[in-house]
Amino acid sequence: MAPTLQAIRGMNDLLPTDTPLWARIEATLRDLLNRYGYQELRVPLLEYTELFKRSIGEVTDIVEKEMYTFTDRNGDSLTLRPEATAGFVRAGIQHGLLHNQIQRLWCTGPMFRYEKPQKGRSRQFHQLNVEAFGLAGPDIDAEMILLTARLWRELGLSGVHLQLNSLGSAESRQAYRNHLISYFETHYHKLDEDSRNRLHRNPLRILDSKNPQMAELIATAPLLLDHLDEQSATHFEGLQSRLDQAGIPYTLNPRLVRGLDYYNRTVFEWVGDHLGAQNTFCGGGRYDGLVAHLGGRSTPGIGFAIGLERLVLMAAACGLDHTSAYTPHAYLIMVGTAAEHQGLALAERLRDQLPTLRLTANCGGGSLKNQFKRADRSGAHYALILGDAELANAQIAVKPLRGSDPQQTLTEAAVVELLRDV
Repeated sequence: MAPTLQAIRGMNDLLPTDTPLWARIEATLRDLLNRYGYQELRVPLLEYTELFKRSIGEVTDIVEKEMYTFTDRNGDSLTLRPEATAGFVRAGIQHGLLHNQIQRLWCTGPMFRYEKPQKGRSRQFHQLNVEAFGLAGPDIDAEMILLTARLWRELGLSGVHLQLNSLGSAESRQAYRNHLISYFETHYHKLDEDSRNRLHRNPLRILDSKNPQMAELIATAPLLLDHLDEQSATHFEGLQSRLDQAGIPYTLNPRLVRGLDYYNRTVFEWVGDHLGAQNTFCGGGRYDGLVAHLGGRSTPGIGFAIGLERLVLMAAACGLDHTSAYTPHAYLIMVGTAAEHQGLALAERLRDQLPTLRLTANCGGGSLKNQFKRADRSGAHYALILGDAELANAQIAVKPLRGSDPQQTLTEAAVVELLRDV
């Protein structure tokens, strides 16, 4: 016997019992972004590998260990996207969307990283990316954070906390980098292998280490906030002032560097109390040099990403109602050959007159008893019964399935009126 086929490890199915909560969250996201004036941009799942090497940084876990990369039939190295910002920038440059323009954009979809699967983290994961280009001031930084805060309120999330930091300019970060190298060199014997490899190539990545044995050493490292240039410090103060005015609480986290090389100035993360150790479910920051680095004209940019798997876990833990959006209002039972031939036409007439009606028509035949069982299992509010007697009198029997109201026989027009308010 052939072995049973299974999904690839870390590539998970979303079953019909799971998708209603996802659908509700995604609908809330789309509506909120539309209200804030952000437009959808869809970028490919596959890009040339060089795009991610140049944007994310070769001395990162993503590029070194986690990308799904292969050579295609033309000999080109291609990679399944591990994140979406690089694709946004590439598309913006390619289609002339960025220079001397303001763009507010978003996309959602699957990303791919070869990581150890665990709660809220899979190898194919889903992410919402929100990006803005052409705005250099702290006001757009604040708007993005306010947008996310509103999203948590609209989803009814509790136990969420905002962390902020500034990485400064490239020049101030270089000065800080030198201080950091000197500090870690004096403690070289305490560095793990990854940190030793990064010490002279990208020492800021050491601050992002998840090795608990490195925690004490990292905690006493020099602070980047103490080495900010004047413009970056003013920018960061402007962001904090706007958040203070809007009543958004936050914590300054001088160790927050994010995992990608393209960030500068503002970086932020939202963490949740309901997620355990892997508690970051939204994060982002500025990347003012990325467009020029990828071949475009210098254009400021900022963005954030939400891990939808983790957001769904947060929403479920906070009790977000996820009653299926697909539960029918009515289930049409058809008894007899004549009813089976005419029933689907009746169902279409009802849908024509009631565009929002969720109506399931029985298919596959079955006795009256079995069809009633299907109707009840569907969760429908009403069973509509069409048999020989109903056909002869141009009527439909209507039986409430959720309550004790009696069955009644109505004209088609009366059924439409009955279903109009369900």
